[in-house]
Amino acid sequence: MGQLVDLDGNGGARGYVAIPESGRGPGVLVLQEWWGLNPQIKGVADMMAAQGFVAMAPDLYRGELAGHDEMDKAGHLMTTLAPEQAVGDMSAAVDYLAGHQASTGSGIGAIGFCMGGLMTFMVAATRGDVVKAAVPFYGYPAGGEPDWDGLTAVVRGHFAENDDHFPSEGARDMERRLQEMGKDIQISFHDAAHAFMNEEDPFGIYDQGLAGELWPQVIDFLHAQLG
Repeated sequence: MGQLVDLDGNGGARGYVAIPESGRGPGVLVLQEWWGLNPQIKGVADMMAAQGFVAMAPDLYRGELAGHDEMDKAGHLMTTLAPEQAVGDMSAAVDYLAGHQASTGSGIGAIGFCMGGLMTFMVAATRGDVVKAAVPFYGYPAGGEPDWDGLTAVVRGHFAENDDHFPSEGARDMERRLQEMGKDIQISFHDAAHAFMNEEDPFGIYDQGLAGELWPQVIDFLHAQLG
């Protein structure tokens, strides 16, 4: 359904964009897991387009990928990703969506998984001028947090109670601090393990029932917030 495009604004940035069949819809960023911009994430962007969104998945690794049997490579790609480059590429994707002739609505949404959940928080805080709805899944900034003053998005997160990668205690602490700052954030904690939404099931813990329950909620929330 989608295609790779070059993004203006950050040299070398590119992303995968999928347009709804209607030709119009609110813009939503789809932010990758630590594997990279793989077929599964492109599939999520395609699904979002089928639900009426102009979906953009920026290629934060710029062509690099790790397979599900390459955990060390995935960890290396994630930990060596320069934060400035990642934020710049996401910002370029936000600008691409905001300026796309197919984009409608009052702002841009962002949804991400694992590393992409962390990145969802980052882009929502750094591009609060445009990002108005955020849905992070089981990922948050554990260090080097952004300036939360820039966060204007309504945030509805979904995290795992049993998460060895992003412990639920840290997510609860962040949620509390942001609420005390007056931010509109709510995180739901589910009886599941990390990556429970990934239908390719790289860790053997995909929860089909929970995913089937949450996807309609996420779609309805984004449409309600973005128009």
